[in-house]
Amino acid sequence: MAKKQDKKLGRKAYEKALEDLQAELVAMQEWVKASGAKVCVVFEGRDTAGKGGTIKRIVERVSPRVFRVVALPEPTARQKSQMYIQRYIEHFPAAGEVVIFDRSWYNRAGVERVMGFCTPEQTEQFLQQVPAVEEAMVANGIILIKYWLEVGSDEQTRRIESRVHDPRKVWKLSDMDLKSYSRWYDYSRARDAMFAATDTPWAPWNVADTNSKKRGRLNIISHLLSQVPYEPLKQPDVTLPERQKAGDYQEPARAPRSIPAPF
Repeated sequence: MAKKQDKKLGRKAYEKALEDLQAELVAMQEWVKASGAKVCVVFEGRDTAGKGGTIKRIVERVSPRVFRVVALPEPTARQKSQMYIQRYIEHFPAAGEVVIFDRSWYNRAGVERVMGFCTPEQTEQFLQQVPAVEEAMVANGIILIKYWLEVGSDEQTRRIESRVHDPRKVWKLSDMDLKSYSRWYDYSRARDAMFAATDTPWAPWNVADTNSKKRGRLNIISHLLSQVPYEPLKQPDVTLPERQKAGDYQEPARAPRSIPAPF
């Protein structure tokens, strides 16, 4: 599904474009706060497709009080006994919030289905029910945006191999990742079934080619901004107040211990 980009995007061009987009994200944030908008962004996709890196760039320059990232751990025994989507609902945005799901309720249509963590009947029930849940979210004023990040098989192999040999990335590689890697076409079938059942007029899927991480990030952020009807607010003129005089304050003779400075 994903195609290779022909021309490499240079670092300077990427950083300039990212800086401009991050400034727009701040403008969007201020509008969300002022308007009381509720934004929910879902990130799904193949392993190594770049979900984490894209989310990191989105939240890098905005307030964590407005932009909240949700990456839920394995469910507890109690949560497993609940209605499947129940543990996600409590994280839905309130007024003035942007909630980003780093993987979401769609785990049931992807990894749980492929790896046998749920029954085929549970998957089918989920696929039948989730469009109605998402329709209710939208009807209650949530701007719901769903992304699927797609990476080619050769590029996925390259990225997984880089995790094996890079000590900074070794935490990203688990036994589950290796098992998932071997089931490329099972994931393709699961993705296709998910799209067929849950790509709706009120909550469509947006597919992003992330064979180039830089291009993928820029394209996703640009698209996200286009989906939220924000208007930049007028910024007040800011003048720094005069700083108080020292008066009788004196630096103490013995300060707390300083850290070593090897650099």
